[in-house]
Amino acid sequence: MKIWIDADAAPRDVKEVVFRAAKRLSVEAVLVANQRISIPANATTVTMVTVREGADVADRYIVMNSKRGDLVVTADIPLAALLVDKKVDVIDPRGEAYDANNIASRLSMRDFMDQMRGAGMNTEGSRPYGDRDKQAFANTFDRLLTRLLKRAQTDSESESDDGA
Repeated sequence: MKIWIDADAAPRDVKEVVFRAAKRLSVEAVLVANQRISIPANATTVTMVTVREGADVADRYIVMNSKRGDLVVTADIPLAALLVDKKVDVIDPRGEAYDANNIASRLSMRDFMDQMRGAGMNTEGSRPYGDRDKQAFANTFDRLLTRLLKRAQTDSESESDDGA
């Protein structure tokens, strides 16, 4: 199991929550971005992948390298939709978990708002990232990570039982 972060636009607070969890649980975390992002020296389970410049290059890297059982942190709804289709768990930096039940409506709303902006309408951006968002992220992240780690342990035990 890996934690992937679409790191170009991920808030610092989100990365810090992931760094602490990765260290505490010895889980591999991978930041993917178009530019180098610093990682704390004591974050031994965290790595950085710098992809070449270009639209959606980091997204494509995450889609190609993530798999079921991984957790991806991204605010990018089209990326989230691709990952949900692959059965990869996805959470946004404000703590919303994306799944098969909600991703189509989120993608539809995102596309609608994009069309509105393209037509010249002022749609107001997202509100500033704050303490409530950080707490919501931490709570949902912890819940998803716990579920995925339990699933990985169960899968591992099943594999070792099959081999006995």
